[in-house]
Amino acid sequence: MKQYAVIGASTFGKRILEELILLDCEIILIDKDPDVIEYFKNDVTAAYIANVINEEIVTRLIPADIDAVVIDLGDKIEASILVTQYLSKLGVSNIIVKAETDQHGEILSIVGADHVVFPNIEAARRVTPLLASDLLFNYMSISGGLVLAETGVPGDQVGHTLIETDIRRSKGINVIAFRRGGQGEYQFFKPEYRPSSDDVLLIVGSEEDIAAFTGKDIASRKRGIGSLFRHLFNNQ
Repeated sequence: MKQYAVIGASTFGKRILEELILLDCEIILIDKDPDVIEYFKNDVTAAYIANVINEEIVTRLIPADIDAVVIDLGDKIEASILVTQYLSKLGVSNIIVKAETDQHGEILSIVGADHVVFPNIEAARRVTPLLASDLLFNYMSISGGLVLAETGVPGDQVGHTLIETDIRRSKGINVIAFRRGGQGEYQFFKPEYRPSSDDVLLIVGSEEDIAAFTGKDIASRKRGIGSLFRHLFNNQ
């Protein structure tokens, strides 16, 4: 059975913890807030009230062969750097840390973080395209500019089969599935499927191709709106 640890249960850490609880795995939770430990103690394998600034505590509570450790100490930047370093020295092979700023993330990588997460920035990146296009309902970057999106049907696609429009070649878009009338479960499309104006498509493509497909210049607006969201999140 896999074993994970969550050190610090601020907003990101709590979300990770809630997801891990749904899995068949062992979970170690460490937080200095007694209320957090009390809340989660029956859902995890072990829960400790501890100040992780102390290296001896970290090395005593976290086994070196643990599958992964997630660190979210809120805005305690120095503490997260120290804990990352402790775990790296211990030999933990998968250290995931929430960063507050780009500089914080760079330092975390230097001292041993395997994955640095910027949840506020990622949230902005997912929300921005939805603001930029009326046709986009959900938008998720996968990797290397590849995007998975839930979108309405552009006017030039309504009533035409995907073969007739040759959407993959002409638009650079792969249609994975559709929901007729935007209702019910997704279905795989058939060659004779003719989308209507109220259908919802699940598509994959590059950021640029999806921007063109939905008729909005998402890429050019992303930077400005993304900066606004980062400013708002970082000043909460």
